[in-house]
Amino acid sequence: MTDLEALVETEKIKKVRVLYSHYFDSNDLDRLADLFTDDCVCEFGVHGIWVGRTQLRKNYEAVHSDLDKLRTGSYPYLHVTTNHWVELTGPDSAEGRCYLIDWVTQVANVSPLLLLGVYDDEYRKIDGVWKIHRTRIDFIWPDRHVVGGTPGSRIPAKA
Repeated sequence: MTDLEALVETEKIKKVRVLYSHYFDSNDLDRLADLFTDDCVCEFGVHGIWVGRTQLRKNYEAVHSDLDKLRTGSYPYLHVTTNHWVELTGPDSAEGRCYLIDWVTQVANVSPLLLLGVYDDEYRKIDGVWKIHRTRIDFIWPDRHVVGGTPGSRIPAKA
């Protein structure tokens, strides 16, 4: 793969993570679930480990309902992802990390900062489309739970 081809593939992967935030925050859960492989694994701290796209969609619906206190239907929070680092590990596989800044939008007169974290992801290219195969959040603040890892060196599963 040429450097240019690798750059294009990396940008496609970064777009998947950006779309994740947009679809999650806007409550577009069908499109959100479609960003994942059928056999995905999601490790979300207190929310547990979710396996498969069906469980993922059901649990995201519950999380969204719980956090949407004002029942606006969308944007009760904003997920900001930045510092995305992607390493291609094969023609159809990659690993990545990016920072998460999670804001609450429904609370006035207090800090809207909900949490800081780091997403650790494994991506698979299926039928020419990049999907999230595994994701995990290392929580940095306010509660700390960090597993760590380095893209391209096999990001560890939850300890």
